[in-house]
Amino acid sequence: MTSASPHPGSGAAQRSPVVIIGAGPAGLTLGNILRAADVDCVVLEIETRAFIEQRPRAGVLEEWAVRGLEQRGLAVNLLARAQRHTECEFRFGGERYRFEYGELTGHHHWIYPQQLLVTDLVHEYADVRGGDIRFEVRDVELHDLDTDLPSVSYTDAASGERVRIRCGFVAGCDGARGATRAVLTPDRAHISRYDYGIGWLALLAEAPPSNDCVVFGIHPNGFAGHMARSPEVTRYYLECPPGDDPENWSHDRVWSELRLRLDAAGAPPLKEGRLIEKRVLDMHSYVVEPMVFGRLFLAGDAAHLTAPIAAKGMNLALHDAFVLADALLAHLGKGDSSGLANYSSACLGRVWDYQEFSQWLSGIYHGTSSGDPYRAGTTLARLRRLFGSPAAASTFAEQYLGKDAGY
Repeated sequence: MTSASPHPGSGAAQRSPVVIIGAGPAGLTLGNILRAADVDCVVLEIETRAFIEQRPRAGVLEEWAVRGLEQRGLAVNLLARAQRHTECEFRFGGERYRFEYGELTGHHHWIYPQQLLVTDLVHEYADVRGGDIRFEVRDVELHDLDTDLPSVSYTDAASGERVRIRCGFVAGCDGARGATRAVLTPDRAHISRYDYGIGWLALLAEAPPSNDCVVFGIHPNGFAGHMARSPEVTRYYLECPPGDDPENWSHDRVWSELRLRLDAAGAPPLKEGRLIEKRVLDMHSYVVEPMVFGRLFLAGDAAHLTAPIAAKGMNLALHDAFVLADALLAHLGKGDSSGLANYSSACLGRVWDYQEFSQWLSGIYHGTSSGDPYRAGTTLARLRRLFGSPAAASTFAEQYLGKDAGY
């Protein structure tokens, strides 16, 4: 199953069973699983190693995703360092409402910043398992994807030489703006997109968490979120107009709005600190169908984006990687192509389930700030039901945890 590849820039024809484009959670997890099974692959990444190991992104991992990493030997640091969460808190109408989903289901979340997971995965792939990963590649192009002999070419940053790798399969794990999505013309894939019409100001504060769990503030001024990332750093979100300029939000304005929107009886005061990140996210989602074109298999944000409303994106990327890795190993090791044939449908069930839940949860988060009294009223009705009906609470908990998304 292995195939040697000459050193980049040698001028010789290069071959690898699998080329993975993008060194995020999906690409690196896929690469590690293949390397553990002695399948050679090449990972191409446009950024530097230092950049991807420091880039702040998501931080919530569902229990099934961590279990999948653990089963594949990829969760040692995670399990030693991550925070285990079993409840969250909603604040609305000046009151605090604890939602104990761990008690309801026996399941939990892990909080582990994506950059730490990426650092772990890069180390395991490159330093421990000896995987071939090439950083700072330029001008990536895909060729002959609808044939049995696809290839990927790129410009080597050090030599300036054009390099081509012939392969059996290409895994597109490089997000919505990457080279793999660029080849998906309308005749090759359908992209469903939903725009929420709102923005979130994403903030990282150099400050300890102000609560022992995730907090969702439902307020007429707009949604506010509090998510621990580490003992020293906290992620906050503030609803804002789409396309807003982060510079419109001074330090004082940010903390004033956070105090207002997260205020509730008995709530501890916010622990304020320097804002080390401010960026506006325009809330939108998309799904690419199918997630396959010829020998190209999309995974993670290249295939689907779920707005961070329900913290599902990194979990979906890991699910794609698990499914695609198993399918590739079955094909390369046993000649069984059924997993590859069913890859798209095997992933899209969970993708659409998470999309629907995120859209539903958006109604909760943003209804009272919509300016529409009807939406505000139905939002409060949903919240009352969530805390008054055991059936509604159980359903929410399962969706929030991604516990039963395989139907």
